[in-house]
Amino acid sequence: MRAAYVAEPSAEDPAGAVRVGAVPVPEAPAGWVGVDVRAGALNMHDVFTLRGVTTPAGPGPHVIGSDAAVVHHGREFVVYPVLPAGTGGRTVAHATLLPDAGHGVLAERIVVPEAHLVPKPAGLSWEEAACLPTAWLTAYRMLFTKAQAGPGRVVLVQGAGGGVATAATALAVAAGATVVVTSRSAAKRERALALGASAALDSGARLPQLADIVVETVGPATFEHSMASTRAGGTVVVCGGSTGFTAPLHLARLFAREVTVCGSTMGTLEEFRALVEFVDAHGIRPAVDSTVELDGVGRQAGRMLAGDAFGKLCVRVS
Repeated sequence: MRAAYVAEPSAEDPAGAVRVGAVPVPEAPAGWVGVDVRAGALNMHDVFTLRGVTTPAGPGPHVIGSDAAVVHHGREFVVYPVLPAGTGGRTVAHATLLPDAGHGVLAERIVVPEAHLVPKPAGLSWEEAACLPTAWLTAYRMLFTKAQAGPGRVVLVQGAGGGVATAATALAVAAGATVVVTSRSAAKRERALALGASAALDSGARLPQLADIVVETVGPATFEHSMASTRAGGTVVVCGGSTGFTAPLHLARLFAREVTVCGSTMGTLEEFRALVEFVDAHGIRPAVDSTVELDGVGRQAGRMLAGDAFGKLCVRVS
């Protein structure tokens, strides 16, 4: 079968480390099933693998990708991409993504735990459905598990164009929150308004009102602004750092305003089912930046590295 994989990671040229070609069809362990992939999507985690920051288990070549919309016995599903942590794990932070366990999904046929197949909403295209497993699940957990997004709440989303950011904007708007986004790009600010954001500001700009919840994916470039923009008793939820992983923390602001800063990563199977139901019930259509065939995965990785995308970078597999 054909797949997108990494044989030799490259810290200098991660997009160039993508290879597309034939790999063995995997065998399904007990409780797993073989499924046919229709579409997938890239995430920054794939870039980390291409750079060699994360090393998948088992012998290579290592198929990349966590996000897939698939067919099994004629039925349409999206795949929950997190493997359980086992008896020693306490939270999803102790769990493993499918590609890190040697089961990447950007391939024509993959094996996944049967319990991880969640019915695909009929109103979504294959590419839109493939957006949900990683970025959208991450945004859902940030908004509704780690914080209390809903009517009357003000949500600040830093970095308007990213996968988590576009997901958080759409989900918070659907939940009835007032959403403010930031971006250095005027074009991305305009597109965020089209998603339902109430205001779209240049990065670092003063908010019309302080936020109850801040969705922070950018890191050092925006973290100080995130803290300054949070109301007393508010929450800053951090799921990544596209500009780095070390940021200054204004301690007086933290304790005087009693701001909660918490980390968040991915989500549980129950949260994923709830996310898919929420998207279906509200008629939400995930923002897709672009779609390529398998041979174009390297170009999509390059686009992610350049920061040019608005929404998810998708792959049509079959």
